[in-house]
Amino acid sequence: MARIGFIGLGIMGKPMAGHLIGAGHLLFLHSRSGVPPELVSAGGKALPSPQEVARHAKVIITMLPDTPDVENVLFGEHGVAHGLQPSEDERKIVVDMSSISPLATREFAERINALGHDYVDAPVSGGDIGAQNAALTIMVGATAAVFDQVKPILESMGKSVTHIGDVGAGQVCKVANQIVVSSAIEAVGEALLFASKAGIDPEKVRQALMGGFAASRVLEVHGQRMIQRRFEPGFRIELHQKDLNIALASAAELGVSLPNTATVRELFSACLAHGGAKWDNSAIVKMLEKLANHEIRHHPE
Repeated sequence: MARIGFIGLGIMGKPMAGHLIGAGHLLFLHSRSGVPPELVSAGGKALPSPQEVARHAKVIITMLPDTPDVENVLFGEHGVAHGLQPSEDERKIVVDMSSISPLATREFAERINALGHDYVDAPVSGGDIGAQNAALTIMVGATAAVFDQVKPILESMGKSVTHIGDVGAGQVCKVANQIVVSSAIEAVGEALLFASKAGIDPEKVRQALMGGFAASRVLEVHGQRMIQRRFEPGFRIELHQKDLNIALASAAELGVSLPNTATVRELFSACLAHGGAKWDNSAIVKMLEKLANHEIRHHPE
């Protein structure tokens, strides 16, 4: 049993923390929106601040929306850093599972290391379904020794845990993941819209495509959401757009052109302009539909 702190108990964090409690770990919990009572009933302990979480836990996990949120939780007033006393007896580990800037991640790690503790970036892919089923893909940046320590904990939340490289490498991998996923969602939207506009049942087209080379998890899950008009998150458009902002800013620093990523980001921006910040990212299809003046329609027999 490990003493684990978990900060950020939203759509993703809540089930992730639940799996850790289910695995027998002692959980110290904090969330800006309040600790869900079911986690407390399951054995978690609610604490009033990230600082208190850090004082009680050996491993402190954060699962937060954006880079400024992570910085505030780690280094703001009553933040994690204030609960990390320099100690030769116990070197604690901060594990950030948010999707944030790789450059900021390395800076945060340096500041935590300066206090005598270790830092891991371990962003995830798999969305709310993956979190609920403990089936997340987890991309880890850490030293080999620290990775070995946290791997069993991460395996309680994910089906695939990969050590990518040193600190920051996990976030680079997550950016690459978001580039692929966003482009795939947009492509699925185009394909189903094309089929529907041509008068063909998009559900049958989706079923046929799932049997061929176009098959993908995005086509399976997001394609179904588009057809059924189920746009509750999931993974919110505002967060996916944030990830593409990170991708394009990082690409600019590297001198890399990401033209398709830029196009998808603009479609996400259009969703935000139409009040879609909280929509599931599959709702990008709504902007394609506006351009085509046609809504995808299921044609059941």
